[in-house]
Amino acid sequence: MISTEDLRFMVVIASHRTLADAARTLNITPPSVTLRLQHIEKKLSMSLIQRPSRIVSLTEEGQLLLDKGIEILQRLDELQELIDARKSSVCGKLRVLAPLGFGNDYIAPLLAQYKLCHPQLDIELELSDNPNWSSHHKWDIIIYIGALNDSSLKMVTLAANQRFICASPEYLARMGTPQTPAQLSQHQCIALRENNEDVTLWSFIAANDGQQHEVRISPSLASNEGRVIKDWALAGMGIIMRSEWDVQPLINSGQLVRLLPEYHLPNANIVALLSSPIQARSARISGFIDLLKQHLSPEPWSS
Repeated sequence: MISTEDLRFMVVIASHRTLADAARTLNITPPSVTLRLQHIEKKLSMSLIQRPSRIVSLTEEGQLLLDKGIEILQRLDELQELIDARKSSVCGKLRVLAPLGFGNDYIAPLLAQYKLCHPQLDIELELSDNPNWSSHHKWDIIIYIGALNDSSLKMVTLAANQRFICASPEYLARMGTPQTPAQLSQHQCIALRENNEDVTLWSFIAANDGQQHEVRISPSLASNEGRVIKDWALAGMGIIMRSEWDVQPLINSGQLVRLLPEYHLPNANIVALLSSPIQARSARISGFIDLLKQHLSPEPWSS
């Protein structure tokens, strides 16, 4: 008979492109993954993935096991949460996925504080600016910043967050200050590649008449790490688009200058994404959401 651990193993296998990718997630060797998969198939006396194939492709029976297995695991998790709720204690494991920069600066310290208040709670935090949405069911809370394409998850807004374009005083003294979005094409712009967004198309709305202005930048520098592009801007290398939470303190100190304040970029509110409605959330999830709201409203970076 297969176990819940077998089912969880199959969920990991199905959510990765190759068995080698799954092995890295499971922190075991690829041969160990193959042996365990064969062991489960032997239990069931049937093949669960297509062979030969370099890419993981489930057989019809494998897909049936996955679909029904996810339902079973969700029901078991719900049962555990009901038991935890009856005990009126924050315990079990809280699994959080957050963006790299914001997660380092805000989420990790709050999780540490939450753990100190609830010693029985285990916490798993993963930081990524390119989350794997196919495995969103793994996480209790996903912290997300930017345009949201997945509407199947429940969204809780934690803080308003504007986007600014800015540059260092040294860069502006050397290259001049753009007065319109169109003039950005004459400047050295720096692109942050994240969330699969079109990062070279900057869209502005004029505050006075609501007209939209789009400019396609040709980045002289680009990176997938927000801290890197911020450091480049501070070093006078060019103009960046960045979230208010990240650059407002630098604007306040004069290290960066906000550009084109009479034009607005699309907001990138900070939200928590959850799979369960409010009445079905465990105490550990609801408690951390409350802690996030408490510390992010009003926005700490605005002071």
